Amino acid sequence: MASVDECRQALNDLAARMAENAAEVRSRVDLERTLACRIKDLDTAFHGRLVDGQLVDLADGDDPKAKIAISIASDDLLALVRGELDFPRALAARRVSISANPLDLMKLRKMM
Repeated sequence: MASVDECRQALNDLAARMAENAAEVRSRVDLERTLACRIKDLDTAFHGRLVDGQLVDLADGDDPKAKIAISIASDDLLALVRGELDFPRALAARRVSISANPLDLMKLRKMM
């Protein structure tokens, strides 16, 4: 099981990678939503916003009003961010669950 600090670092790494590719992502999809990432096995969460192809304002704690909520185990989060776990397969295997309206789910798919 990964630590809270490792999960925080993985999300920061993801945000940095998204910032590097923001123009490309923005050209494929226009999505501005609040986001919560709930780490099931650590009973913790992080929240931020998806804006202009970037993940910004990352902070500790849950956002119960987030428009997009992702639930994942700590080790799976690290594996996804490192590219060791395929997101569609993880979703199909229920290792990752996403709660969002159907239109946002389609937009998220374009971001992957």
